Amino acid sequence: MIVLVPVYRPGDRLPPLVGDLKDALPGADVLVVDDGSGPAADGVLRAARARGATVLRRRVNRGKGVVLRTGFRYAATRHPGRDVVCVDADGQHSVPDVCRVVERMRVSGAPTLGVRAFDGEVPARSRFGNAATRVAFRLTTGRDVRDTQTGLRAYPAALLGWLSTIPGDRFEYEMTVLLRLAGAGLPVEQVDIATHYHGGNSGSHFSALADSVRIYRPLLGFAAARLTGRRDVDTAPDHAFPASPSAPVTRTP
Repeated sequence: MIVLVPVYRPGDRLPPLVGDLKDALPGADVLVVDDGSGPAADGVLRAARARGATVLRRRVNRGKGVVLRTGFRYAATRHPGRDVVCVDADGQHSVPDVCRVVERMRVSGAPTLGVRAFDGEVPARSRFGNAATRVAFRLTTGRDVRDTQTGLRAYPAALLGWLSTIPGDRFEYEMTVLLRLAGAGLPVEQVDIATHYHGGNSGSHFSALADSVRIYRPLLGFAAARLTGRRDVDTAPDHAFPASPSAPVTRTP
């Protein structure tokens, strides 16, 4: 298992997270990919490396989608045949929840999302944003994904090459992945996870306006492609698992 942690200006939570993940997932390699944080992140990234992480650094900030593709390509090239779980570094994902998502993916063989309930003390923009994208995604694809923007996602090794070709440089990348999976009729598993926000989600680099526009753009593009009969959004990845137009999005407690 490769644990892929995309970071930009990471905080002090990163080094202990690396250690906790390695303890909880024996044999796993933690891959931290930094998105052009600059010299200010040197100390934190050095500490993450000391805890056993492999750290890749991009010189220029390009966005989460670029960082994820960088990590998928590295994993596929350096660790062929190993699955990947993506984990955010801002403290939203507990290590036990990461393990539960990994286990479900191993059992099902399908991409698996850790979905938040958005109950309790959740920032209003996060609660509203998820509700809106959930409705838009269901109207566009016919599938109910309860947390379209979750960063906790596990992918089988067979999908890594395909994931490296999905367009989108910033937060829209993760939405586009879900749209392409739905278009190809591939199953997606959902596992309930706890909702954790620290300091009102002050560590997030999500721009409520600019990134929301980016996220809705692929939704509109997918809907338009379906209406005009374009089939490129329905292409299944090679050598993954059988596509089925009625493949469900399943949910586990």
